[in-house]
Amino acid sequence: MSRRAWAAFAAVSVLWGLPYLFIKIADDGGMPPLDLAWTRIALGALVLVAVAWRAGTLPSLRGRGPWLLAFAVAEIAVPFPLIAAGEKHVASSTAAILIATTPLLIALLSLRFEPSERVTGPRLLGLLVGLAGVAFLVGVDVSGDGGELLGVGAVLISACGYATGPLILKRKLADLDPTAMMGACLVIAAVLLTPLAAIAVPGTAPSAGAFASVVVLGLLCTALALVLMAILIGDAGPSRASVITYINPVIALALGVVFLAEEPGAGTLLGLALILGGSWLATAAPPGPQPAPQNPATSE
Repeated sequence: MSRRAWAAFAAVSVLWGLPYLFIKIADDGGMPPLDLAWTRIALGALVLVAVAWRAGTLPSLRGRGPWLLAFAVAEIAVPFPLIAAGEKHVASSTAAILIATTPLLIALLSLRFEPSERVTGPRLLGLLVGLAGVAFLVGVDVSGDGGELLGVGAVLISACGYATGPLILKRKLADLDPTAMMGACLVIAAVLLTPLAAIAVPGTAPSAGAFASVVVLGLLCTALALVLMAILIGDAGPSRASVITYINPVIALALGVVFLAEEPGAGTLLGLALILGGSWLATAAPPGPQPAPQNPATSE
């Protein structure tokens, strides 16, 4: 990868390891999941649209409305509120580990959308190992609690969105200015969630810590991180970009232990190891002859 891609990779790995902590703080501070997601998205939209408008890049989005909508739904409007809802029932570290299944899901989606891909040998083993990690995590540390199972389901649906979004971006939106594109998608997601967020307004004001957490989520973990992620996907491709999920859960786990006094059990730790190991195998380059060199102008 290029130096720019490596810099974006490092930054997003940290920025997307932070949200689980701040989402949990906002949840515990009385911020409803829909309002949390909407406020986070709206803050990010205000910043990015203002920057793109000043740079004059918004007109470049003309004609891409359907794909902007598809990306906004898959990457933002569905995952953001579902993760916040899921963390009402599961630990922040558990949510981050479940999101680490994203590379596995991208590998599965590639079977349909990338006909040249074949999941055999080590890659097939990786998918099976990763799925075993999810089963172990849920079966050992989550089983027996209906609320926790609902939380796990919400987070796994979010992971499906996170796997779909990069594929849409790489195929249909990668040539756009990342700030303008992400700003527009955040606006679309905010509009879609506005009616639901209005219904969910709490009767009592959330805590100051909840509001501060949402500000961090909106400005750093949404606006800045999404722009950097778009750059990373454009430079390195969705499969390589998804490797950030190998690092995110480790950061989230450490933050949960230090700041939230979470105590991960054996299922959590073994599930994390299996999911990360399976993701690594599933996204590894298949064995065989190396492809012929590509034109630098068209290669990833």
